[in-house]
Amino acid sequence: IKQANENPDVKAIILEIDAGGGSLIAGEEIANAVKNSVKPVVGYIREVGASSSYWAVSSATKIFASKNSTVGAIGVTSSYLTNIGKNKKDGYEYQQITSGKYKDSGTANKPLTEDEKIIFQRDVNIMYQNFIAVVSQNRKLTMEKVKSFSDGSTILGEKAKSLGLIDEIGGMNEIEKYLEETIGE
Repeated sequence: IKQANENPDVKAIILEIDAGGGSLIAGEEIANAVKNSVKPVVGYIREVGASSSYWAVSSATKIFASKNSTVGAIGVTSSYLTNIGKNKKDGYEYQQITSGKYKDSGTANKPLTEDEKIIFQRDVNIMYQNFIAVVSQNRKLTMEKVKSFSDGSTILGEKAKSLGLIDEIGGMNEIEKYLEETIGE
């Protein structure tokens, strides 16, 4: 995005998304780069634009998707697998040696304590509220409206459009037509 902004031959940026998510930080960094772009950025959700990949595209000038694209999945998870049963079967026993009570929180080799679950849930709730706030701001929707459909599920393109998560139903042909109409190229 930075290179495109510095290139005088580039008139607009098409951000093609086809991912089910990943790191919220990565989504946030891309969304900020899009938001700070001096050139128009058109988002194109192919099959999937969910979770952090939706966060990334949410700040685009305009977002296109197929009526059958999977959009949204506004939510946060910190779930993981443990090795506790396997380790016990294999004769391993976890020995805690840490500098602090919570230093090994989330290790796959021991169960979470109730206190640790509370801490993880606290952080998930904060990230979830941040996600809702960003979508609300980027898509110019009220926080209440975004909360109403932010249960972690995905939404197909037609419904995503009616909710304001995308702007247009269409693919690359429609994006090219839109750019021709808006920037003349």
